[in-house]
Parts: sequence; C-alpha cells; structure tokens
Amino acid sequence: MEDLGAVAWPPEPIRTERLVLREPESRDRAAFVELLASPQVHTYLGGPRPRDQLERELPEVPERWPGSFAVELDGSMIGHVLLRRATGHRRPAAAGKTDLGYLFLPRAWGFGYAAEACTAALGWLEDTLPGEPVVLTTQSANAGSMRLAVRLGFTEVERFEAWDAEQWLGMRPPATPTS
Repeated sequence: MEDLGAVAWPPEPIRTERLVLREPESRDRAAFVELLASPQVHTYLGGPRPRDQLERELPEVPERWPGSFAVELDGSMIGHVLLRRATGHRRPAAAGKTDLGYLFLPRAWGFGYAAEACTAALGWLEDTLPGEPVVLTTQSANAGSMRLAVRLGFTEVERFEAWDAEQWLGMRPPATPTS
C-alpha cells in the first residue's frame, strides 16, 4: 500500500455533524497504541500487536501521511480512517485503486461514527481525486464491517481465502457527475 501521492495535504479538518477528521497529531499517540493493541479491534485483522512493542516503536506522530485521518469526537481521537493506493493488493481487481480502511476504539462502536467518518473521507477523496474507484477488503465473518461496506455503497467483487479466513472484496464506483 502507498499513500495517495501528490494530493494537497493536510486538508482543512473535515467537520461532520458529530466528528472532526484531521491529520494525526502527537496527542493521538496513546489512542493509536490502544487501537493497535486492542484484541477486540483486531479480531478480524490477524490479532493485536504487543502494547510494549508499540510503545517502543510507534513514532511520536503515528500514521502521518496523505490519506490518513484521525477521527475525533469531543476533542479525543476515537478512530482512524485510511485511504491508500492499493499498489500491492493480492487481488488484481483491487490493484492500483484506492483502498479504504478504518479502525475505531470499541467504546465508539455502535453509534454510526464509522459510517459518518468514512462517508466524509470518501467525499474528500471524490473532491480531491474525482472519478477514483475505491475498494474495501474485510473478512466475510466481520458482520459489522460487511454492513458498513454495503451502507457506504460497496458491492461485492469477489471472495477469496487469505490469512486463514474468507475475505470479501468490494468496490465503490466513482461518483457520477450530475449535469
């Protein structure tokens, strides 16, 4: 995966009804450690990373690159939305397209924050790189992520086996210009 390339970064913070999407900052480091070390967050992502390793290795400002949004609620980071170029994707249908990823702290689950944040990030992408198709991969066993993918407009391209589990690859076609 690579960043989105030559896009104006960072953008002005994106404000939704309840959230702010912004470039990660040093104050987000503890939330990134929590996200990456959480067994709940990583149930379908190969398992958590050891907290002590993350504390040693994570940079002061984690995940700071074009397409990486910290998701803030009431002044605190609750999640991370990622838009990256899927140059090395395992599936030919996804290679070279923009890949959407997201992680939210368990305390933020069930309130619609992921849908709100991903919709805002996808809107930013459409404004920044018009006509860009977007892919999303999740384990088919991850019911919440599957529901979110459909809600965001992704349709199934294929299912495949990877990391000892069935994976679902969806694509969201570019927005159609209105005339």
